[in-house]
Amino acid sequence: MLRHGFGNDKFPLRLHYGCMDDDYLREIFDGLGHVSVRRLFGGKGIYHNGLIVGIALRGEVMLKGDEQSAAEYEAAGAERWTYQGKRRPVQMPYWRLPAAILDEPDELARWSRKAYEVALRSERKG
Repeated sequence: MLRHGFGNDKFPLRLHYGCMDDDYLREIFDGLGHVSVRRLFGGKGIYHNGLIVGIALRGEVMLKGDEQSAAEYEAAGAERWTYQGKRRPVQMPYWRLPAAILDEPDELARWSRKAYEVALRSERKG
């Protein structure tokens, strides 16, 4: 499934910047249906039906999550994107998926649909 593999066995979807072109991102999200890719704060946002479902940043692709989906992501072995803020770590609503999911197109499509459900919930709250 993966055209370009960098990273490690658990989180292999770490790509060289040049490999993360829009066509590649659309390819890996093919199971979700039509997605668009747009620039987003130094990376790229992956959108389905106008809602963001994932991001590609610094060679990694992550899916959108929320409080409701966090336990399911954790149970699957996903890691939440966290960065060091000025005073403390900041958790973002995006998750890196393990290789077992990324290597299976049907599983990746299932998780992409979950990310879309999160995006729908976020829109309703907004």
